[in-house]
Amino acid sequence: MKNVLITGGAGFIGSNLSLKLISKGYSVTVLDNLSEQIHGREPEQTSPLYASIRDKVHFIKGDVTNINDWKKAIENQDAIVHYAAETGTGQSMYEVNKYVLVNIQATAMMLDLLVNTPNTVKKVIIASSRSIYGEGKYFSSELGHVYPTHRSEADMDQKDFEVKYPNSSALQLVATDEDSKIHPSSVYGITKQNQEQMVMTVCPTVGIAPVAFRYQNVYGPGQSLSNPYTGILSIFSTQIKNGNGINIFEDGKETRDFVFIDDVVDATVLGLESEEANGEVFNVGTGVATDVVTVANTLVENYGIETPLTITGNYRLGDIRHNYADLTKIRTKLGFEPKVDFQEGIKRFTNWVNTQEIKEDNYDKSIAEMKAKGMYK
Repeated sequence: MKNVLITGGAGFIGSNLSLKLISKGYSVTVLDNLSEQIHGREPEQTSPLYASIRDKVHFIKGDVTNINDWKKAIENQDAIVHYAAETGTGQSMYEVNKYVLVNIQATAMMLDLLVNTPNTVKKVIIASSRSIYGEGKYFSSELGHVYPTHRSEADMDQKDFEVKYPNSSALQLVATDEDSKIHPSSVYGITKQNQEQMVMTVCPTVGIAPVAFRYQNVYGPGQSLSNPYTGILSIFSTQIKNGNGINIFEDGKETRDFVFIDDVVDATVLGLESEEANGEVFNVGTGVATDVVTVANTLVENYGIETPLTITGNYRLGDIRHNYADLTKIRTKLGFEPKVDFQEGIKRFTNWVNTQEIKEDNYDKSIAEMKAKGMYK
């Protein structure tokens, strides 16, 4: 397979994957609408992500919600890596139709074309997400492994943020494997679940190999520093660089699995090139949970800028408490091993941020939107 279409290929993960595939001799086509939320105003002149792939890929400025753009992009492709999506967990809770249209309907449009029109596509890789696991997997000394549902607003209003399970004492967090219960707690998570299930169900019916990657929290150089809706590392960095304090949700002990962009690209290339990946779903992360206070303190230390941290006790509806990946399957089947740990990854990320123009801090605007919709408590 030499011709690869990457939807959303001018985005953070997509542009990095594009450059990696080009270095390996692939011919890459990118379909991207250069969304202002990700690329800023006048993206064709100012977006570093777009600039990194310009003149190196066959670029189609178009939209995955447009059937004609899909038809143009799919022509003569051997594989599709489908990244184009709306990605803000909090934003998805009040821009529901937009998220369903871009994430679910556009994926359905792609699959409809693959089933009903002649094409040369042999593999489709879908970017799924750890968000489909909802609150993740825990161990109860009374009940064994359990999968808690959404945390209650009543508990969180009392500053009790840990997950609970009926008839159980305190729960112990464990790594989430691919066989864990799928029960997303946000509209974004629901759309990623739908994308994954549609691709994994439809593609085999027409002889196309599907692969799904459930990415954890991806970060690294090139990440958008102007998008206030997603990417905690970039949001905190922009606040620090603007001389603003950092407000941390809940009690700051909530954790995520932060995986460096190079590792994500390497995993995705393995999925593209390995027959063993066909028809499979894989977690992509580091297998390490890092709490938000540690994230903030590490960023402040690396930038060397004195920054007040405030643990607010506020929370967003749709957020989960903890999640980190079990990597047993991707290690065993694809030989994947993350190479960049959190400390090294943050160093590389902050070194890159230090070379960038300071972006406007629009975080308070995003919070005001959530407050107005009743999604921020």
